[in-house]
Parts: sequence; structure tokens; C-alpha cells
Amino acid sequence: MTSSDGVDDEKRATLRRFAAVGAASPLAGLSETASAETGDNDARDAITGYLSTTPGAHFSKIRDDLQLGTGETQHHLRHLTDAGTIERYRDGDYKRFVLANRFDEFEKHALGYLRRETPRGMLVELLSDPDATGGDLADALAVSAPTVSKYAGELEEAGLLSREGGYTVERPTTVLLLVVRHADSFGERAMRLARNADQHLAYDYAGDAREF
Repeated sequence: MTSSDGVDDEKRATLRRFAAVGAASPLAGLSETASAETGDNDARDAITGYLSTTPGAHFSKIRDDLQLGTGETQHHLRHLTDAGTIERYRDGDYKRFVLANRFDEFEKHALGYLRRETPRGMLVELLSDPDATGGDLADALAVSAPTVSKYAGELEEAGLLSREGGYTVERPTTVLLLVVRHADSFGERAMRLARNADQHLAYDYAGDAREF
């Protein structure tokens, strides 16, 4: 259904839901700098709210989840980037976005891989069971051993995984906290880990601990 001002009602509801999150954040007040075009305030607050819950999302996911057009998404992301509200970074073929000044380079790399199904599954499984082998990961994720080996190499190159004497997550508490904070956006496997996060935070992670 489309309302009298030409905005689809489902799209409006989606934008308002995320705009409410954005308006409640320390970055509220975007409407003061947004243009007077109908929907700009809602769209920009929605993007800000969306990225507060789904950091590291790439362009197409933001566009599709918020039901925006391609040009519309480009316009608002450019505005928010120029205003210093969000940051854009390159992750292979993807352009990913986070709220500005929230994440260091390691965390942005981690978010990029946590947004990919198989690497995310590997990291989550290793956080749940640090002794898991490549075979254990393949069985848990229902993928082949070569697939696990391929992504393990990528994770190691990105500085997220060590393959010396098995598989070990680098800065595991940092990665765990990213998963816990944003578990809803990472799926059921991550949500199960988050529900038992206190057990994993009790591990001795060699000084990697951070506060929530």
C-alpha cells in the first residue's frame, strides 16, 4: 500500500523502526543538517540506526534491508560520510559502513568477516570451542575440509586467525564482544554463543579482555 505522499507503507515502517534507533543514539539530530526533501530525515536516521545494530554491512545489504533505491542509498550514505557520521571502508569487493569513530582497524576487518557466512561460522565455533579442529569446523558448518582450509588462510592473512598448532582466534575477546553486541544481526549460531558469553569471557585470553 502507498500513502498519499507516495511512500510505500512497508518501507515507511522499516525506516521509522531503524530511525527510532538512530534518533536515540548520540548521533541524533541529523534532521537539523538534512535537506528538506520528504523522507531525508527518516532515511538518514534509519541508516544510522541500522548501522548501530548491523555494523560492517555492505552497500547492497543496507539498500535492500531498508528498502531504499540504489541512487537514494548512495545519496544518503555520501551525505552521512561527508558529515562524519559514518565511515566507509573497503573489504575486498565490498564497500562496508560503520558508525564513525567506533571501531579500530582490527575490528573493522573482523566485522567484514563476521558478515560472511562461513568465516563467521568458523570464528563462532572456535570461540565456543577453542580446541576445535578443521574437521570439527567442517562437520559443524556442513562444508568441505578444503573450504575450511581456504577461509582459514583468508582469516590468517587478515590477522584474525593463527594456524600454528591448530586454529586459534586472534584477539578472541575482542571478536567475542563484537559477536555478543551484534548477535541479532549475525544469526542463530551467534545468538547461541551470546547467550553463554559469560562462560567464554571466563577464559584466560592473555590480556585481550575489554569491557562491554
